[in-house]
Amino acid sequence: MIEKRVITAEDLYQIVWTSDPSVSPSHDRVAYVSKKVNPDHDGYHSHIRMLELSSHEDTSFTSGEQDSYPLWSPDGNSLAFLRNKEGQRQIWTIAVSGGEAQVVTSAEHGVSSFLWSPDSSQLLYRSQVSSALDESPVPADSGAGDKTKTPKTPPSKPLEEEIIDRLRYKADGSGRWNGHRSHLFAQTLGHTEATQLTTGDYDIGDFCWSPDGSQIAFTSKIADEQKSDDLDLSLMNDVFVMSATGENRRKYTSSDWSIYSVSYSPDGRSLAVFGSDHSHHNATQVGLFTRSIDDGAEWKHITKKFDIQLSNSMVSDMRSGVRSNGPVFSEDGAFIYSLVTREGGVHLAKIAVDGENYEWVSHGKRDIYQFEMRKDGRFILAAADPSHPGNLYELDPDTGLENRLTYHNEELLNELIIVTPEEFNFEASDGATLQGWMMKPSHTKKGDKIPTVLEIHGGPHAMYGFTFMHEFQLLVARGYAVIFTNPRGGHGYSQQFVNTVRGDYGGRDYQDLMELTDYAVAHFDFVDEARLLVTGGSYGGFMTNWIVGHTNRFKAAVTQRSISNWISFYGVSDIGFFFTEDQIGGNVWEHTELLWKHSPLAYVHQVETPLLILHGEEDLRCPIEQAEQLFIALKRLGKKTQFIRFPKASHELSRGGHPGLRVKRLNHIVRWFDEHKDL
Repeated sequence: MIEKRVITAEDLYQIVWTSDPSVSPSHDRVAYVSKKVNPDHDGYHSHIRMLELSSHEDTSFTSGEQDSYPLWSPDGNSLAFLRNKEGQRQIWTIAVSGGEAQVVTSAEHGVSSFLWSPDSSQLLYRSQVSSALDESPVPADSGAGDKTKTPKTPPSKPLEEEIIDRLRYKADGSGRWNGHRSHLFAQTLGHTEATQLTTGDYDIGDFCWSPDGSQIAFTSKIADEQKSDDLDLSLMNDVFVMSATGENRRKYTSSDWSIYSVSYSPDGRSLAVFGSDHSHHNATQVGLFTRSIDDGAEWKHITKKFDIQLSNSMVSDMRSGVRSNGPVFSEDGAFIYSLVTREGGVHLAKIAVDGENYEWVSHGKRDIYQFEMRKDGRFILAAADPSHPGNLYELDPDTGLENRLTYHNEELLNELIIVTPEEFNFEASDGATLQGWMMKPSHTKKGDKIPTVLEIHGGPHAMYGFTFMHEFQLLVARGYAVIFTNPRGGHGYSQQFVNTVRGDYGGRDYQDLMELTDYAVAHFDFVDEARLLVTGGSYGGFMTNWIVGHTNRFKAAVTQRSISNWISFYGVSDIGFFFTEDQIGGNVWEHTELLWKHSPLAYVHQVETPLLILHGEEDLRCPIEQAEQLFIALKRLGKKTQFIRFPKASHELSRGGHPGLRVKRLNHIVRWFDEHKDL
């Protein structure tokens, strides 16, 4: 029998992430992506694996170091995927029988996503297109005419100024705008050149083929089709339909929604979209809308009366940038399948297109992050739970029976002591019932008093729940209990619940977290009230900063990629100008006092809790100046603090950043708590 050990931060290097299942239309097999930290621990390798459903034989199918996004051709004869070579992704294909993969596209700026045409003859893909904005003068060769054979150093390119004339000139993870626009191209198999289908000063979002291949629907913001004079000020986009040759573009919406994905019904006569009508601004739940493609038809809000959040809003440190599912029609067009975020779990639901009802297809306490529907009506699910980072499952919706298909982390997990969170409900002071979880070290004995960490999720419109969290498992392994909840503002409960935080940061949400802590102290006798600790990232970092400025009940705190000053955040974050107005309720020139009132920096003189500040240097969502301001103020006031900067790290460091830095981040959190919990 294997003697189990506690988990470490370095176990991140052994974890295998499973995603992107693609079901063959003509064979009993599933292609999917397997991803792992590379041997140098400075990046990730991924490849496509092939799973035979009848025999469960699971083999490697591609040999690239960064292969992703597998999609079967509709005729089942070929598998297409993206391969990243030398920093650029192109579409490759490989025959179902195997053999050598062949590159299909030669897009100048690579391919971001693609789809097969219904007849398997073409690939529709999205790629960036250069514009004059990114073209810089090339210096003349001053060495022309030099006949010597001595090699010369190429003349350096002169420094050029950067002219910025748009509001959204940067984005977390991709940096400053390069002047490119994302457009659609059609690549016919066997042809060397692709055909550009869209052009103009706009970007293509989601896109799909009509079932007969004659039309293409896509989402975009196009200036002459919008109500706003400045598209960067508009949070709305539109659905367009054009012919498969890029002609006869037609607008199907009225610039009143934010639309995330679009799909055709099986008969090609209707469109379905996931979107937001902004009835509750940035806190509006994602809804399902449908309409006929006929002239004069109206859109119908299918999920209006259900008060549910479509899509996956789960917080996890095990994945970043995973492709999400759009609306998926049943074969007869009577239902639409979608993931739904609800009460700490994410499940597959079946929604009637008449909007009369919905029902759960999957069950259990877990986090389904992707799904694929087979022709026989069964589903392939990609799902995590508190004990597993993610696996593939086959689900029969008629019987409810499931069959687990992958076991990549089984050897590692069999070595480890994994703690399952204990779920509980508690009543807040205003009468609302909140959901919470407690994790305690596995060897806790009666009478033990355990230092306890309050974890706070980001968003704030996100959700903690039944998924695997490496950070939580590590803290428990190091002897800490962990408590967490979804305070007001989180998804998974109701529209009113998620909207409550807007205009009230540091109010009801702060009360919820303190009342969770009170509940844990009162109901779990192992919680040591004298050794409470707190940490969180993004909005959770804001709330950590707020907490230490308003109470001294915590022995130590770690704030991660946080907000400290809404006044400066307004102008430095990639979303600051609209997010601040929406969430706090004002701008910097008219509502300075309001923004300062909700800024943790305004209360820095009250901080007595030792505070570790963790921040990525290339974080453009919550830029590092937020951490710098907080650190300098604390140091100037003689407070106990430390500031750790992670180079080349964006806001996604904890989920998909440099593996070595992810491990260092985890170890710093534990170190800080170890150093201060007993002071």
